[in-house]
Amino acid sequence: KVYVACQSMLIVLVGAVPEYHIDQEGIPTSRAELGKHIHFADNFTSIVTEASTSWYLIEQEAYKVSLASSLFFAGLLIGNITFGPLSDKLGRKPVYISGLFFDVVFGYVTALAPNYDTFAVSRFFVGIVNGGMALVSFVLTQEYVGKSFWSFTGSLTNLTFAVGIAVYALLGYCVREWRYLALVSNTPGVIFLLLSFMLPESPRWLYSQGKTAEAEDVLQYIALGNGKERLTLKLKPSAGTLRKDESAPGILNLVKHPVLRWQTIILMYIWYVCSFVYYGLTLNAGELRGNLYLNVALSGLVEVPAFPLCMFLIEKSWSGRRKTMACFLIFAGFACIFTMFLPTNAGLLLSPTLLALCGKMMVSAAFNIVYIYTSELYPTVLRNAGLGVCSMSCRFGGILAPFVPSMKSLSPSVPFVVFGISGLSAGFLTLLLPETLNKPIAESIEDLQSPKYQVLKNEEAE
Repeated sequence: KVYVACQSMLIVLVGAVPEYHIDQEGIPTSRAELGKHIHFADNFTSIVTEASTSWYLIEQEAYKVSLASSLFFAGLLIGNITFGPLSDKLGRKPVYISGLFFDVVFGYVTALAPNYDTFAVSRFFVGIVNGGMALVSFVLTQEYVGKSFWSFTGSLTNLTFAVGIAVYALLGYCVREWRYLALVSNTPGVIFLLLSFMLPESPRWLYSQGKTAEAEDVLQYIALGNGKERLTLKLKPSAGTLRKDESAPGILNLVKHPVLRWQTIILMYIWYVCSFVYYGLTLNAGELRGNLYLNVALSGLVEVPAFPLCMFLIEKSWSGRRKTMACFLIFAGFACIFTMFLPTNAGLLLSPTLLALCGKMMVSAAFNIVYIYTSELYPTVLRNAGLGVCSMSCRFGGILAPFVPSMKSLSPSVPFVVFGISGLSAGFLTLLLPETLNKPIAESIEDLQSPKYQVLKNEEAE
């Protein structure tokens, strides 16, 4: 997730616009002439300052910075659609490693891009493999451990994304040349790729596919790694194991089964809002006053307190997953809306920037919970497909988010009002979903239709 964060936030520093002025003497008549008349004031470079006729992304060309960011999120959308079902059919590990390999390759293409077109296209392909790989790696992490640890591992996984934003800001502060920054932030992917070959396949996925012997081997491997003695382990055949004449469950099952249909529609909207508000506020860090690198670091570090808070609340019977996520989304909405009532010069404690950071903290907590919550609502055979469809809708929010800060030309508070209304609507819709706290995880679609999955099960399963 640290590597994923660096790739996701790359455009915030690589696409930053430094202060500049254009000589009034001899008005440039072409892009080639512009380079002789423009002077940038800050001590860093970006794709905006690149000395080439196809760059200099200012004035009429400024939209290309937001376009490159939107292309990345459009790639994420495609990656979420394709990688989820692929990993449900081919396995978590091979799809994850393939995605990480191509993520590293296209990351280096981004750093070495000779022109804007190559840069933009590479960002699109980075988005495809980055989004797909990140989704599969999250599911793989969850399926290595028992359900009682899902809130912890899910929160810890998303926490490292927030830390990754701060790490990227530190790298940007130390490396001011944008090409070197892109190279340095992409290189950890090589290390993670080599380490990933040591990972076993998901035992839950193997079990859901009827490969009980292989699932038993993985569980033995995990037990030995935890310092346990060799166990006598024999798994019962999964109730959802496919016969040879059956096809694997696909995305259409999310629509065909009433128990999943409305849940999927509501979750798609919630994911869209979480992404829209989260990335909108994150990318807006580059627009805030003050030190660019400090703003980006704070936008990541402000999320850190949210994770222990949501980990505590989602495990309590009086709050659970549903109520906690609804409250965080509603609070995020109000925090954004209240910025319209504050003057820009009201001071630090009453500044719109502080409220925006509070909104970022709340929506990041909701984003963390929705990953855990969604993975618990879907059975193992459809978990990646369900997460993939929800993440697909999430990416529409990411595609639109880079353009919302430009609405401040109407009024400085307009972007925050848009984020606020979105957060409130998603928060109230969350209350329509069922609670998953203390409910067993379904392995197959048949399990969802079983009465024991429709009620809370407090006693420990045999």
